Amino acid sequence: MSDQNTATSPTDPERDARHKNRMERKKAVVDAAIAAATDRRGVLLVNTGNGKGKSSAAFGVLARAIGHGMKVGVVQFVKGRSDTGEEAFFRRQPEVSWHVMGDGFTWDTQDRSADVASAKAGWEQARAFLQDPDIGLVVLDELNIVLKYAYLDVQAVIADLQARPAMQHVIVTGRGAPDALIEAADTVTDMGVVKHAFKAGIAAQAGVEF
Repeated sequence: MSDQNTATSPTDPERDARHKNRMERKKAVVDAAIAAATDRRGVLLVNTGNGKGKSSAAFGVLARAIGHGMKVGVVQFVKGRSDTGEEAFFRRQPEVSWHVMGDGFTWDTQDRSADVASAKAGWEQARAFLQDPDIGLVVLDELNIVLKYAYLDVQAVIADLQARPAMQHVIVTGRGAPDALIEAADTVTDMGVVKHAFKAGIAAQAGVEF
């Protein structure tokens, strides 16, 4: 075995010692951050950006929440289809109340008045969830699109979000999250695009896209 291979061997004592020292320092930093995070309250999360996975990430948290016995309310704005895999699955769960309030994507409806009416109806359902302390998580899917097109007043929406029960969590998804909502949120994730199968002519498929 060459000297070079010996130096990079996974069982090299010096390398193992350096790794142990790095992990000890990292653990000290992580432990200190955990110890400093003492507040417990409901958080507002925003998933935005042009990349795939904003709604999927929210539904992953939904699964986590019902795993902990929490009740969940879902309002889907803009989206009008009711054959998605996530809806089919989560509607079977007694902890989940699921409402599809959109008429379809804006390029399909091509009717701003109808889109505004659907958005307002959806927000009334959302407000009912936001006023219910028994609901631990509210998912407002594609709300960002509604706000981007000014179908709802951003400041009124934020006021309702801020008036919710103290321990209630909310996830808002959709492209183009307004600056005011980003400022009000506790956690914001901007999902970017690296590649997408659709650009290569691959159709949206059940189980992956819906």
